Amino acid sequence: MHKAQAPMLSVRNLEAWYGESHILHGVGIDVREGEVVTLLGRNGAGKTTTIKSIMGMVNKRSGSVSYEGQEIISWPSNKIARAGIAICPEERGIFSSLNVQENLLLPPQVRAGGLSVDEIYTLFPNLKERMYSQGTKLSGGEQQMLAIARILRTGARLLLLDEPTEGLAPVIIQQIAVTIKRLKEAGFTILLVEQNFRFAATVADRFYVMESGRVIDEIENTNLESNLTKLNEYLGV
Repeated sequence: MHKAQAPMLSVRNLEAWYGESHILHGVGIDVREGEVVTLLGRNGAGKTTTIKSIMGMVNKRSGSVSYEGQEIISWPSNKIARAGIAICPEERGIFSSLNVQENLLLPPQVRAGGLSVDEIYTLFPNLKERMYSQGTKLSGGEQQMLAIARILRTGARLLLLDEPTEGLAPVIIQQIAVTIKRLKEAGFTILLVEQNFRFAATVADRFYVMESGRVIDEIENTNLESNLTKLNEYLGV
């Protein structure tokens, strides 16, 4: 990825609050088109709040969030979604009474370029096999794939994924890694919140380490080996 390329997403001096609680303190990150970038950090470091703030899903935020050269800090969430950013929350939000196909048909296309159900099945062969299975019958890994697949229908190009491996068995985590690599190959840009560093290391181009609502380090995947000791200290691995 060429360093001179203008970032698809640029966050500067981002502050965020939940009610009276001041959570983020001057967060700054860049995500270039086609990259997978991971926010690493312990529980409570501010990772999820960062992606929710980008999406306009916090009580109050200030600073700068620029997407494709446009300042979006003052925009409501629905306008941000229409610009091409989608969030896949940790709780997944699968409709358990609906089958896979029905879940996929629910989201509206908010801008041109959303994937068709057939294109999604090509990316997620597991889901094609389960297209008539109810949400309640899916494994945790299949539910996570369905949650990610659903946001691809919207036309979003920047995907914010919150803890996609949370609570999943190692063999399923490998499937999620394959999924993310496929999405990258298909031209999507991904900002990933993750505590599972070993998983993140298999998919990410760069890592931002967060602590107490601040970004304290940035590490390129190519420099990972030389930074492992430091990362283990940050993350308490």
